[in-house]
Amino acid sequence: MTDIPEGTRAPAFDMPADGGGRATLSGPTVVYFYPKADTPVCTNEAKDFSEHADAFAAAGVSVIGVSKDPVKKLDRFKAKYDLKVVLASDEEAGVTESWGVWVEKSMYGKTYMGIERATFLIDGAGVVRRVWRKVSVKGHAAEVLAAAQSL
Repeated sequence: MTDIPEGTRAPAFDMPADGGGRATLSGPTVVYFYPKADTPVCTNEAKDFSEHADAFAAAGVSVIGVSKDPVKKLDRFKAKYDLKVVLASDEEAGVTESWGVWVEKSMYGKTYMGIERATFLIDGAGVVRRVWRKVSVKGHAAEVLAAAQSL
C-alpha cells in the first residue's frame, strides 16, 4: 500500500466527474475517498461536505469526492441529494491505488479489496497538509473545513 504522508506532494490525477466534467488537482483542494455512492454513510458524508460547500469556497478550497462508481451513478447521486461538491469516478482504481486508499477490507469473515474512507487536504503548492484515515463521518466535514480555513 502506498502511503502519502503529510508534507509530501500529492499524486496528480485527471478523472471523469459528474456533469460531464473533469476532476484535477488544482489549487487548495480537499480530496475525500468514499466506498460507494448512495449508501447511508457515504450519503451522509457527501451531504456534510455539501453543507459546508460555501465555506470551503470562501476559503478558496475545492472539494472532490472520489469513488469507483461510474459517472452516470454519480450524476444520479448528486441530483438525488442536491450535492454541492465535485464527484469523480475512478472506475479503474488507479487514483485510489496511487493515493493508498485501495485496501484489503473484511466483512462477515470475508476479505475483499475496497476503498478506505480517507480525506486529504492539499495546499496551493500541491503539498498534502493533513491526512485523515479510517474516517468517522460524524463531524468530519466540519473538522476538515477548520483545517482548510487555516491554510
